Amino acid sequence: MKNAQQPGSAVLTAEIGVIGGTGFYQIPELTEVQRTRLETPFGAPSSAISIGTLHDRRVAFISRHDEDHHLLPSELPARANIWAFKSLGVRQILTVSAVGSLRKEMAPLHAVIPDQLIDRTRGRHATFFGNGIVGHVAFADPFDPTLSEALATAASEVGVTTHRGGTLVVIDGPAFSTRAESKLYRSWDAAIIGMTALPEAKLAREAELCYGSLCFVTDYDTWHETEADVSSELILQHLRQNADNARQTISGAVASLGPPPNDCECHSALAGAIITRRDLVPVETQRKLQLLLEPHWGPSDSEGARDRYA
Repeated sequence: MKNAQQPGSAVLTAEIGVIGGTGFYQIPELTEVQRTRLETPFGAPSSAISIGTLHDRRVAFISRHDEDHHLLPSELPARANIWAFKSLGVRQILTVSAVGSLRKEMAPLHAVIPDQLIDRTRGRHATFFGNGIVGHVAFADPFDPTLSEALATAASEVGVTTHRGGTLVVIDGPAFSTRAESKLYRSWDAAIIGMTALPEAKLAREAELCYGSLCFVTDYDTWHETEADVSSELILQHLRQNADNARQTISGAVASLGPPPNDCECHSALAGAIITRRDLVPVETQRKLQLLLEPHWGPSDSEGARDRYA
């Protein structure tokens, strides 16, 4: 792991990670900010990471699409983003996303705190496992309830109409849905549609980190018969109105959060999840995933002696 710190500087750490979506490229309220560029076993994160203090908590911020928004949803280095947070000591991740609404009551400029996901993506790197190791984490409830409640409460306190719960459909993009697809997702009782929460949420679970999502509605997707069809122009107009609400909501959520409880299931997601026998996992794979495996298996073998892992 390479870090862009100056020689002799203190090791950078954070408790809370924030991933900013479209229109949310920085947290101006952060103080004592240091910016760093990390290299992970899965490449570089989406952007330089800003690490600072917010309400006496150490917070690390990543701009999901980079600060000049040049990364497609399917191009996002989600594994690198989550790995970077894990390496910094982050235990809780708050994310902000722009979404389309699939329900009339969830209107543009409203906030939705989803509690379920449907994965309609294809070909994205959705796991840290592979290359000789298999792990199956539980993912029945993808969002951490403590983070979701903190986000919902903070959004309401900002004055945003907030909807607690709802299923988020994640598609590849970058094109928006066809009218038939939008009506299909409504028939599944989904609430909102976006392009970025997966594989983020799956990877956060594999990394044993809590994950919560703050979704701001920008449009009615394409199902609504009387509203204008979704377009980039419409979304950007609403994003500008949502950006300040997003920053205030994240600030309020950070202020309200305490350390995660010791019995949080997110932080033991790998316990019993790894199926492959340790002695059969290639040493190079063990080294690559040491950050995830060490709490369960101990340090990797620097000499590569496979028989020591039996």
